[in-house]
Amino acid sequence: MSQRIDYYNVSSEIAKKYLDFNNSVSKSAAAKEFKILVTIRASQINGCGFCLDMHVKEAKISGERDLRVHHLAIWRDSPLFTPRERAALEWTEALTTLSAHGVSDEIYDRVRTHLTEQEISDLSFVIIGINGWNRLGVTFRVEPGSADAAYGLEKSGLR
Repeated sequence: MSQRIDYYNVSSEIAKKYLDFNNSVSKSAAAKEFKILVTIRASQINGCGFCLDMHVKEAKISGERDLRVHHLAIWRDSPLFTPRERAALEWTEALTTLSAHGVSDEIYDRVRTHLTEQEISDLSFVIIGINGWNRLGVTFRVEPGSADAAYGLEKSGLR
C-alpha cells in the first residue's frame, strides 16, 4: 500500500488550520483527561492504521498502561475503565458511528450522568477532530509510522 496524496503538503494551508483547530481542542480539560482513549478508540473503529499507530505510541510515551490500551476494543467488558472513561468511550462510539437518527437520548442521558455539558461539548470537538484525521489517513493511505520522527514517537520503543 502506498500513500495516494500527501494531503498535508498539497493542501498545506488547510491542513495547518486543521492542526491549529486540533491543538486548540487539545487544551480543554476533557481532552487532557480522555484524548488518548478517544483517539485510539475512534481510530480502531475507522480503521485508520496511521492514527492508531500514532496514538498507541503516544499512549506508551505518556505512561498509559499497556493492558488498558489493549482493552479499548473491549472497554464495555473490561474492569479497567472508570465510569467517566466509559462515558467518554460511549460518546466516542456514538459520534464516530452516527446512525441515521443521530445520537439517541438514551446514550446522551447515560453520558450526561458522568460528564458535564462543558465536558461533553469539548469532548465532541476532540472526537470530531480525530474522525477528520482518520478519514484523511484512510482515504490517502497514510503509512503507519511514517511520521514517527516528526512527532518524536520513536521514544515509545514500539516498532
